[in-house]
Amino acid sequence: MKKGKVSDNEPPSYREATAGYEEMEARFAWDDKTIRRTFIRKVYAILMLQLFVTVAIVSLFTFCMPVRFFIQTHPGLYMISYVTFFITYIALSCCGDLRRQFPWNVILLVLFTLSMASMMGFVSSFYNTKSVLLCLGITALVCLSVTVFSFQSKVDVTSCQGVLFSLCMVMLLCAITISIVVPFGYVPWLHAIYAVVGAILFTLFLAFDTQLLLGNKRYTISPEEYIFATLSLYLDIIYLFSFLLQILGGGRD
Repeated sequence: MKKGKVSDNEPPSYREATAGYEEMEARFAWDDKTIRRTFIRKVYAILMLQLFVTVAIVSLFTFCMPVRFFIQTHPGLYMISYVTFFITYIALSCCGDLRRQFPWNVILLVLFTLSMASMMGFVSSFYNTKSVLLCLGITALVCLSVTVFSFQSKVDVTSCQGVLFSLCMVMLLCAITISIVVPFGYVPWLHAIYAVVGAILFTLFLAFDTQLLLGNKRYTISPEEYIFATLSLYLDIIYLFSFLLQILGGGRD
């Protein structure tokens, strides 16, 4: 063998051995981004349908006088909706295999959405129509702002679990205090504080769940969990609307 020539038996260099890895990593990264984009589109498509149904039912219960009168004079329907909501929520939250199994996940999600929308429609029927419209508009504006912030900001809200837990504890203490005070009389400022803390908390939860959906922060959610992701975002928006209604809503004359 002449000097300067490389023997055929010599092992390949690191560059030669890893020549195909970069291409494979780039392909896997592209596939992951494609799956994540499909996942996000699917979640928001389902969420838009849920919100459309909810707004339609709230509008029906609020603006249609015969329906509003019927709902207000039959509170048992609210209890039926609440029981349905509770059962479907437990099934979707706790049974991972069930929420991934078609068509049971879709059936449970439809029942959950209808029951939650009916509950919100029942509650909204006792408030002034202008207050309901105002709260719907503010909720839509807040949701749009939080979504844009979550998509564009470099702030990782998913790492702030301690703050969210602390606010949840504050909410729990407020709820216990209100439950003790209510029998002795209605305290407007205490209920207002509770509603303000609740609105702030679920605004933060909306940002938290949105960033979980994106998959580019510290914590992410699996693309297989599109039902759970939709459920989380929907509940954040509904609870935000309900707390805004408590803050800004005026009862019917």
